[in-house]
Amino acid sequence: MGPALESALRGAIRDRRLRDGQRLPSTRALARDLGLARGTVVEAYAQLAAEGWLVARQGAGTEVAAGASLPAAGPAAAAESRPAPAADLRLGRPDPSSFPRAAWVAALRRALRDAPDAALGPADPRGALILREALAASLARVRGVAAAPEAIVVTSGFAQGLRLVAEALAATGHTAIALEDPCLPDHRTIVRAGGLDVEALPVDEEGACVAGVSAPALLLTPAHQCPLGATLSPGRRSSALAGGRLLVEDDYDAEFRYDRRPVGALQGRAPDRVVYAGSASKTLAPGLRLGWLVVPETLLEAVVEAKRRADRGTPVLDQLALAELICSGGLDRHVRRMRLRYRRRRDDIAATVRSARPDAHLLGTAAGLHLVAAMPGEAALAAAAAAAGVALTGLEPFWHGGPRPVEGLVLGYGAPAQHAFPEALRRLRAALCHHA
Repeated sequence: MGPALESALRGAIRDRRLRDGQRLPSTRALARDLGLARGTVVEAYAQLAAEGWLVARQGAGTEVAAGASLPAAGPAAAAESRPAPAADLRLGRPDPSSFPRAAWVAALRRALRDAPDAALGPADPRGALILREALAASLARVRGVAAAPEAIVVTSGFAQGLRLVAEALAATGHTAIALEDPCLPDHRTIVRAGGLDVEALPVDEEGACVAGVSAPALLLTPAHQCPLGATLSPGRRSSALAGGRLLVEDDYDAEFRYDRRPVGALQGRAPDRVVYAGSASKTLAPGLRLGWLVVPETLLEAVVEAKRRADRGTPVLDQLALAELICSGGLDRHVRRMRLRYRRRRDDIAATVRSARPDAHLLGTAAGLHLVAAMPGEAALAAAAAAAGVALTGLEPFWHGGPRPVEGLVLGYGAPAQHAFPEALRRLRAALCHHA
């Protein structure tokens, strides 16, 4: 890992993502964040100092050497030379440095050692049976999902899963689906690309309001509405299940609950009419591109056919590793560890917002990796944050285009590494105070 770390740091300095004079994390902090031995980081810093990329100052830590980051040449390089945000507080991003590298490597080794040769042959479009069996047991235990392995389809993340469902719905005669208003803009784009029209589904403090909706299918985030954070109330859950509609349940961050007990999946009440969707993007890393659908029998054949056409199956080695991580208990241990970390971060970012903007109303704080700071002046606040080097999102893009009852900022607190989180909060506070 030493040469890889050296190469990554050289590239970050060369591309000016690390600037002249910028202080680097201590060797101990960086080793902890990357899951490396401290000696590996010490050696990498020493090598780069010898090459002139870094300067180690007694009592002041290690920083990028003056003149080490070169000016970009040419228009393409100039575009790439724009500085990366100093703090990433965008929605739905976990801390990539927390990925359990050692546990994943061990799981992959065990999976490869034990996998039969047939596991590496032509793939079942639904995914590796061993992973579908592990998911069926885990989802039943943790989320109350009623799932047989035969009904599970492994996908390359939720985005692909949603596209497969949209195509399957269109293939079976559906013409429209209702999406929460607000919702992720990409979800509207994906279902339209899959052949469906979109109907807006109003959201309030009880979650999605299904009264009066005409679409025969709904896409819901019942455990933690995205982005406003409401939990679908018992009455709304019953209303959503009434009337024979097909539901798609996006259970995108169900593992992270802080101030209340987890609410069971909607799918457990009506497995014949709910497509349950989950992924490893929040618990492990978005880059794994691993997700899953639990599909009712009436839609299963169409979803599997859409998956077969799309890519004939998700890469099998990562599936085997995830199955081993689930069965060994490694995933549960990682989730418990991260739940404590993210809860502390939630507390810290909420305190920062309240101290800087007492007029802000915080939404969605009980769960997940983000909260909403509802307050006036969204555009000015977002601009101030950008000027302070903070990447975040206002609520405006999430609405379908109609009236906006709420404005404010969506603040993700998962992405920064542990050593970088205090600085992210400092920059956020400065931006909020500037427009208080």
